[in-house]
Amino acid sequence: MAQNTEQYRLENLSCANCAAKFERNIREIETVEDVQLNFGAAKLTVKGQVTVNQLEEAGAFDGIKVSLASERKVLKSIPFYKRKENQLAFLSLLFVIVGVVSSFSLGEDHFYVKMLYAGAIIVGGYSIFLTGIRNLLRLEFDMKTLITIAIIGAAIIGEWQEAAIVVFLFAVSEALEAYSMNKARQSISQLMDLTPPTALIKRVHGEHFHEMEIATEDIQIGDIIIVKPGQKIAMDGIVVEGMSTVNQAAITGESIPVMRTIGENVFAGTLNEMGALEVKVTKRVEDTTIAKIIHLVEEAQAEKAPSQKFVDRFAKFYTPAIMLVALLVAIIPGFVTGDWVHWIYQGLAVLVVGCPCALVISTPVAIVTAVGNAARQGVLIKGGAYLEELSRIQAVAFDKTGTLTKGQPEVMSIKSFSSKTEQQLLAEVAAVEKKSQHPLARAILAKAFDVKIHIQNTEDFQSITGKGAYATVDGLKVYVGSVSWIKTIVPVQQDIIEEIKQLASKGQSVIVAANDEQVLGILAIADQVRQESQAVIKALHDNQGKHTVMLTGDSAQTACKIAEQLAIEDVRAELLPENKLQAMKELQQQYGSVAMVGDGVNDAPALAAANIGIAMGGAGTDAALETAQVVFMSDDLTKLPYTMKLSKKTLMIIKQNIIFALGLKLIALLLVIPGWLTLWIAIFADMGATLLVIFNSLRLLKIRE
Repeated sequence: MAQNTEQYRLENLSCANCAAKFERNIREIETVEDVQLNFGAAKLTVKGQVTVNQLEEAGAFDGIKVSLASERKVLKSIPFYKRKENQLAFLSLLFVIVGVVSSFSLGEDHFYVKMLYAGAIIVGGYSIFLTGIRNLLRLEFDMKTLITIAIIGAAIIGEWQEAAIVVFLFAVSEALEAYSMNKARQSISQLMDLTPPTALIKRVHGEHFHEMEIATEDIQIGDIIIVKPGQKIAMDGIVVEGMSTVNQAAITGESIPVMRTIGENVFAGTLNEMGALEVKVTKRVEDTTIAKIIHLVEEAQAEKAPSQKFVDRFAKFYTPAIMLVALLVAIIPGFVTGDWVHWIYQGLAVLVVGCPCALVISTPVAIVTAVGNAARQGVLIKGGAYLEELSRIQAVAFDKTGTLTKGQPEVMSIKSFSSKTEQQLLAEVAAVEKKSQHPLARAILAKAFDVKIHIQNTEDFQSITGKGAYATVDGLKVYVGSVSWIKTIVPVQQDIIEEIKQLASKGQSVIVAANDEQVLGILAIADQVRQESQAVIKALHDNQGKHTVMLTGDSAQTACKIAEQLAIEDVRAELLPENKLQAMKELQQQYGSVAMVGDGVNDAPALAAANIGIAMGGAGTDAALETAQVVFMSDDLTKLPYTMKLSKKTLMIIKQNIIFALGLKLIALLLVIPGWLTLWIAIFADMGATLLVIFNSLRLLKIRE
């Protein structure tokens, strides 16, 4: 028995009305306290005490299968030709074909022909009738109830051939609806298939290591997993042995594999390509990045967009209105003309054509498809509401460091003013900066590493906050820091000051090195603009007409230089976090809906205040996954135009779906006026609207970067 709250995965859940009925049935189980059904992700959350058998019994009316979400087993759709109801539908079609052929020689009213059509109705519609009659007794009017009434009514008035063909068409429409909903949900099943069910781990027993293969659920934090070339990494962790390229496309959407070596993070579900790795596990299976992605995508697919809330409210009035129209069509013209059989038949057809299936799924199927597609591209969108809001964005604010720029300062130039060569100067400066925690110090050490310079040990290291640092290198004291601080130690010639000003005007930070006697040289350091930033800003200006703005805490001079390279005209620099928040409010007053792109941590106030907060590089960053409404799993700014394009396309498709769902039915209902509406047309209108909505939504799978 399941205790408290348990999650389950569902198979054969393809109809929104059936999902609602399934949820009601579960609520009727005495031991169930609460239930939430996520139709988009085919997932069920039950609070209370219940068994899988009880849940399957509640969904038996539609053949819904249930399994625990915690199990590794992922439910797969049964192939079209293996499903019992589809086999019966095919058999029903054979009866119809034989009946039609026989009618040419024996006539439509021959007893043998009628029996063939009756056989088609019973074989193909048996399960429909059982559910329909049960619903009718409970006064539950879903599609199966209405089809049951229509088919029985058609048989009573002698329309045997029409009733038989309607049974077959309805079975086909249900099969296609199930197929297309499963297609829309494939993004989730593909993500769940990424992680291997077992892993080879290395554990200490006594004085020796033992290798063993165990289920990922049993792996503990601190275990060492062995990943061979060509294998998928089973858990999040840190590489402790080996070097290899890892394909992270499944998590970040990056197509190019990245090099991973000792001390670097790897994610569950990524593919180890070349070398062997030993990885120390840092998260349990339910806390891995891929597990969080799956959870967030499923939650997003369950979130109702504003358009869906409107459709749900509309459907509450629409369904009773259609039933009233059907009743009036059956009664009023019958009184006037006296032709009760014809108009009752017309009323039955109105009931069938008026079923709101297509309308109910018009929004969720588009949201499910779009959110799933985005996840496969390394973009997490946390719900339909945010997907819709993205399409309304008029201005995009960018943090500078780490968003428009790489966030990793690089040494741009070195100039020596003493007898030392540039390499010797770099070696001395790197020796001083070796113990410093300043970001610019990391850039100097990276440069020394790149050019393979030996860095000496130092003595008497001292760091002076906001000024620089000094240490004794090879017996001589070397000072490294800002020009204003160095001026207090030794004189700085005017020509050096002019050169420093010139470098600063280019947006570069300048570090000055000196000893007790003179200036030794200068190093110019700059944070490089991302290669893709210019193209992304251009795309936002040209293709989407968005206003772009830079919000940064950096100096105005540096910010303006970067903005000039990227053609961003609105620059707001030297901002503290509270200033960024104020700037965001001003932008919202001016432009309405504003998105903020940042790193998800440093820009928290502005990200929270924006209509849409977009975090860069969310893979492995819990803060980014939790705080932003949209997360780019990789540090790839090109995801922004793609995400905005997907949002616009989704909103357009939702509107099209609602028009299709209502338009086809309206056209069919207008045929009542001349009395031309038939059950054939009714079922085609309902089936056509549903399939049109689903296949139109599946177009969202084709949107790529």
